[in-house]
Amino acid sequence: MSVIEPSTGDQTQNGQPHRMRVRVYYEDTDFSGFVYHASYLRFLERGRTELLRGLAGDQSDLHREAQGLVFVVRRMSLDFVRPARMDDLLTVLTHTNSLRGASMQLTQEVRRDDATLVVAAVTVACVRDGRAVRLPEVLRRQLAPAG
Repeated sequence: MSVIEPSTGDQTQNGQPHRMRVRVYYEDTDFSGFVYHASYLRFLERGRTELLRGLAGDQSDLHREAQGLVFVVRRMSLDFVRPARMDDLLTVLTHTNSLRGASMQLTQEVRRDDATLVVAAVTVACVRDGRAVRLPEVLRRQLAPAG
């Protein structure tokens, strides 16, 4: 039996989005056999988490080293374009659009091959002790959109 490690995806390079692969399992679907809408939220969360993991390591380490820093979704808008089904192999793309003092605006897409299934506009805030704080400079440089 082989062991399959979770994918961290491919890190953003030269302005390209971070890419992470995800397989659709039975638990991700509803009674119709299509991916349940809330499952896409988990796929998108994993994409953002793996982007940060590739840049700064585990979020638990970042939380500890940055005295309680966490990232929270402040706003999310989703456009469901096409459905996915069980056993589909999907790609979650995460791209930084802009950075502000304590937040970042991201675009995320879920694709199957070249077909776009879901598009999300996401605002993520950087928070410590329940208050917005400036995004650490090292992450700001790494997350900065190209151009």
